[in-house]
Amino acid sequence: MKTILFDLDGTLIDSTEAILESFGVAYETFGHSAPDDEEIKKLIGHPLDLMFAMLGVAHLEVDFYVNAYKEHYRIISRKKTFLLPLGFEAIKEASKIATLGVVTTKTAQYSEELLEHMGVMKYFKVLIGRESVKNPKPHPEPILKALAYLNADPSRTWMIGDTPMDLICAKEAGVESIGVLCGYSTKSELVKHTSCVVHDAFDAVKIISKL
Repeated sequence: MKTILFDLDGTLIDSTEAILESFGVAYETFGHSAPDDEEIKKLIGHPLDLMFAMLGVAHLEVDFYVNAYKEHYRIISRKKTFLLPLGFEAIKEASKIATLGVVTTKTAQYSEELLEHMGVMKYFKVLIGRESVKNPKPHPEPILKALAYLNADPSRTWMIGDTPMDLICAKEAGVESIGVLCGYSTKSELVKHTSCVVHDAFDAVKIISKL
């Protein structure tokens, strides 16, 4: 049996509005203006604490910003997060040919709630989120943990993601990868880490179904 692991943001779902709004609230909470949207979007896919640090928040203050972000995100995420075009089709078709999992740097609890709200959590046998591991992507631990839970064969496993972190994680974990252009990275960034880049997750699933 094949195994397909999906990233979430930019791969299956669009939560850009919720993410940007929550960053704005976090900065406002502490009396600062948020960075430009494009600066934030370039970092989506990294863990929140690292994103704030990369945006210049002092190390000792990062946790406060993360907590402020999460408090707001929890309230608005369902209303302002959507499956990407053909996201549902990708999940449904993938479920016919493989065991499915999610490997994300989002909080697992919020990710599960979102996928339940969208009616697709039932398709996934495992969800590995930020709090599920010590070392998030691009470290291989998240994929290795998913493989262990599913008792999956790495040689018959694919990771589908929209950032270099997804693809590096896959390579380090010894699984195949497919990059998608429906998210936050460019083709030139993705081709450095995988031999296969397609438009979206549905295209990726169609390729895997033929292998």
